[in-house]
Amino acid sequence: MARLGSGPLALPDFTGATRRLILVNLAAYFVLLLLNLAWPSGTAQLIPAFWFDPAVFLHGALWQPLTYSFVHMGILRTLLELLSLWFLSGFLEGFHNSNWVLSLYAVSVLGTALAALALYAIGATVAASLVGPTVPLTGSFGGIFGMLVAIGVLYGDVQFMLFPLPIGIKARYLAIIYALVAFATLFGEGRMIAFSMLGGGLAGMLFVRMAPRRGMTFAFSESWYGLRNRYYRWKRRRAARKFEVYMRRQGRNVRLDGQGRLIDEDSDDKKRWN
Repeated sequence: MARLGSGPLALPDFTGATRRLILVNLAAYFVLLLLNLAWPSGTAQLIPAFWFDPAVFLHGALWQPLTYSFVHMGILRTLLELLSLWFLSGFLEGFHNSNWVLSLYAVSVLGTALAALALYAIGATVAASLVGPTVPLTGSFGGIFGMLVAIGVLYGDVQFMLFPLPIGIKARYLAIIYALVAFATLFGEGRMIAFSMLGGGLAGMLFVRMAPRRGMTFAFSESWYGLRNRYYRWKRRRAARKFEVYMRRQGRNVRLDGQGRLIDEDSDDKKRWN
C-alpha cells in the first residue's frame, strides 16, 4: 500500500481514531489466534458467526455487517491491512477530527457489506452463474478502500509512494487504479470480493460528498440540541402569549417577545418576536 510521511520511513501519528482502529483490529486478531490455539474446533465454528455471509445475515445474524471487519485471516494479510489502515487513517486525521474518520470507516465497512448483500440477492433472483460462488467477507479491506477513495476525492494531488518501489503517484490516480483492478476482477472468480470493495469505495465517496465535515456523531448532537432549543423557544413563546391573555383580562395591554422580555409600545423595537 502507499507510504506516507516526511522521512523515508516515517509513519503518521499513532493517535485518536487511528490508534483506536489499529488496537481494536489487532486485539481481535490475537483473540481469534489464541482461541484457535486453545480451542481449534470451537474457533472453526465461531469465526463463521462473525464474518459476513449474506445467507446467514438474512437468517438473523444482523451483527455481521459490523463484526466481519474484525475477523482477520492470515498474518500477512492482517499486517498489510493494518499498515494501510494506519497510513490512510493517520493522513485523514491530520485534516479531520476522530469522529469524522471513524464515521468514514464505519460507513465504508457497511457499504462493503451492503454491496455483497446486493450481489447475493441478484444471484438468488436472476442467475447464480452470473454472480459466482458466495465468499464470506473478512477483514477491513472495504473500510480501507473507502478511506483511499475519500483521500482521492478530497486530496487528489497528494503524492503517495508505492511501497516497495520508489515511485510517486497522486492519490486520485491510485484510487482509480485500485478501482479498475477491482472492476477487472468482476469478470473472474472473485466477483463477490471485487464488487464488495467497489461498494466500500462508493460508500466512502458518498460520505465525503454528503456527510458533515465533523462526523456523524457531531451532526447528530447538533441536530438534537437544535431540536431541543426550538422546543424551548416554542415553550417560551407559548408562555408569553398566555401571559398576554392574562394581562388583557386584567385590563392591561402587555406584549412580550420570544425571550419573555417586555416590548415597549412607544419605542420602535416592535420586531423582536422570533
